[in-house]
Amino acid sequence: MKILVVEDDRETAAYLAKGLNESGYTVDCASDGRDGLFFASSGDYNAIILDRMLPSMDGLTVLGALRAAQIRTPALILSALGSVDDRVKGLRAGGDDYLVKPFAFSELLARLEALLRRGTGSATETKLRVADLELDLLTRTVKRRGQPIEVLPREFRLLEYLMRNAGHVVTRTMLLEHVWDYHFDPQTNVIDVHVSRLRQKIDKSFDHPLLHTVRGAGYCLRAPS
Repeated sequence: MKILVVEDDRETAAYLAKGLNESGYTVDCASDGRDGLFFASSGDYNAIILDRMLPSMDGLTVLGALRAAQIRTPALILSALGSVDDRVKGLRAGGDDYLVKPFAFSELLARLEALLRRGTGSATETKLRVADLELDLLTRTVKRRGQPIEVLPREFRLLEYLMRNAGHVVTRTMLLEHVWDYHFDPQTNVIDVHVSRLRQKIDKSFDHPLLHTVRGAGYCLRAPS
């Protein structure tokens, strides 16, 4: 799942991005309200974490513009303003939840998961399936033929991307950009290592392999013919 963090404090933004990445989310960051509105307007995000006090355009104005444009992406407001009136204003402006700074990351993560379960304003895809392989985006779990499979956060992101593109060849460049957030090839075997580990987990103990190497092109996750 893809999360947009709109936060002007660099340390807080880095802290959030690191924690969310480690929890298996893909994260984009914007450091002011105008950039946040630009990114959020694409509608490509499953949720937004939005600071209230931002340069160029405050968080409530960003929310108002999004809701006026019928963009219903769930939004969690972060703010040092914690009075009842402040929280009410944030929720009435279009926020789906309100968390006062300073906060514990575990609470933020729990609130984010709750927003994603609600799927505010639209149906949110929570499970991906290819043949007998199932990935649950909310519980961050993987099963094949009903059997739990333990995967690391990066393996989860890799599998999610492959499953979203099931039946299609996924190139090395695509994986670097969407799973590792690299916009260049660092000349590393990191992809090969992770694909090999993932293949061992989802295919080794089962009759029909799902993850295939397409020589000279990339990888493809597909159901048996």
